[in-house]
Amino acid sequence: MSSTTLPPLSSETLSDDPLVIGNISFRSRLWIGTGKYPSFEMTRKVILESGADVVTVAVRRVNILRKDEPNLLDYLPPSEFKILPNTAGCYTVEEALRYARLARESGISPLVKLEVIGDPKTLYPDVTGLVEAARILVSEGSIVFPYTSDDPVIAKKLVDVGCVAVMPLAAPIGSGLGIRNPASLRIIMETVSVPVIVDAGVGCASDAAIAMEMGVDGILMNTAVAEAKNPLLMARAMKNAVSAGRDSFLAGRMPRRLYASASSPLDGMLGS
Repeated sequence: MSSTTLPPLSSETLSDDPLVIGNISFRSRLWIGTGKYPSFEMTRKVILESGADVVTVAVRRVNILRKDEPNLLDYLPPSEFKILPNTAGCYTVEEALRYARLARESGISPLVKLEVIGDPKTLYPDVTGLVEAARILVSEGSIVFPYTSDDPVIAKKLVDVGCVAVMPLAAPIGSGLGIRNPASLRIIMETVSVPVIVDAGVGCASDAAIAMEMGVDGILMNTAVAEAKNPLLMARAMKNAVSAGRDSFLAGRMPRRLYASASSPLDGMLGS
């Protein structure tokens, strides 16, 4: 029996293909938030387990600017992670600009996850204020990642003012409801020319895999991991789900069929 030599797998077909946004290369397509953990030590353990190299930090809620107090960045140093300051909890353009500028001018990062919240119950974004704040920050030199609704028109406006990516919600922040409107996410991916990163609403590993199989470029999550009964195990599950979902997307799904299609066709078989 002759042996068959298989060609080596190309790295371009695997889920370790880097996510490149602008001139920045990101190792992981899973990004993790840092809220809701009982300690900075646990935060670090979870993020290391997830394999994420991007961590988001709420500028107004977490101590990252004062050097005389315990500092999250001592546990997640910029030498190891890409820090993505965010303007969580800001309800006006002025508030969002203030905290984004504080993070940028402190030298933490030129990146900013921009949030302008429009409603305290649903935490849906104020998309009008979001576009305005994004326009101003881009003009000042910030690299803006906007948390937005799943509205393709708003996504296009955000790209038009210079955002390097768009981050539509899958479901309300912290809800864990999963992908509520896949059609809108698909339209956004067809509409914009920048990476699409699902932000908010993922609840379990299958949600993450589904989003990645749709073709989104990455997923940002916090509550799904932080509020799991075992955050370390969930971090690992999310890492694997994002990787598997990306591989599945790159592999190309088989077509859906109404009727059966034999796995082993009989044509050419004995007796046929």
